[in-house]
Amino acid sequence: MLNQARLSQFLFLDIETVPGIYRFDDLNQTKKKLFEKKVQYRLNDDTTVEDLYGQAGIWAEFGKIIVISTGFFVKDDGSEFRLKSFALDDEVQLLKDFAALLNTKYFQRKDLKLCAHNGKEFDFPYIARRMIINRIPLPSQLAIHGKKPWETPFCDTMELWRFGDYKHYTSLELLTHILEIPSPKQDIEGKDVARVYYEEKDLERIKTYCENDVIAIARILQRYMGKDLLKDEQIVRVK
Repeated sequence: MLNQARLSQFLFLDIETVPGIYRFDDLNQTKKKLFEKKVQYRLNDDTTVEDLYGQAGIWAEFGKIIVISTGFFVKDDGSEFRLKSFALDDEVQLLKDFAALLNTKYFQRKDLKLCAHNGKEFDFPYIARRMIINRIPLPSQLAIHGKKPWETPFCDTMELWRFGDYKHYTSLELLTHILEIPSPKQDIEGKDVARVYYEEKDLERIKTYCENDVIAIARILQRYMGKDLLKDEQIVRVK
């Protein structure tokens, strides 16, 4: 796929998610029972339902999106990278704003690929599920029902690294390290996001963390394509 690919045909993205309700005790009884069924296979003598609820943000049925960061190369020479983030407490408005971006003429191109790390197993389906839950029409890039795998407009930097080994998982942090790309994990980590959001109420900090991941994903793809890496001074943040 990358032999004939152009940098400008990719929209890089990353999302940050948190539990829709911070504490397990604050769920209603129905949600408590449904969550327990959801995680039943992971329960053991050392792990309780309450323990697992700390990870509730990874499931679209119990979480919500608080940040979607996107980035794209304006030209194929990689000389300018535009970064735009959607960061809101109001998930419905956030998703509508992101959908509006995808529905613009520029991103409706037939050659467009959405690119994320582990995007096929997390980011893309999570966004689509949350849009359906919130009754937001799916943009064409996410409406993949009935499409063959090679017809979907997705690029996954983790899948590319697998080279067909579907048992293999490599984190974004590890991949940037071994490819000698600046680490995106310079402040918080994924496990900190819910605490920073609910307790510190610092959405801006989480947005910066998410944007760093998008930049790292773009640089990984450049490395795969044998191109020079994006420089910090080439990044333009768009409001």
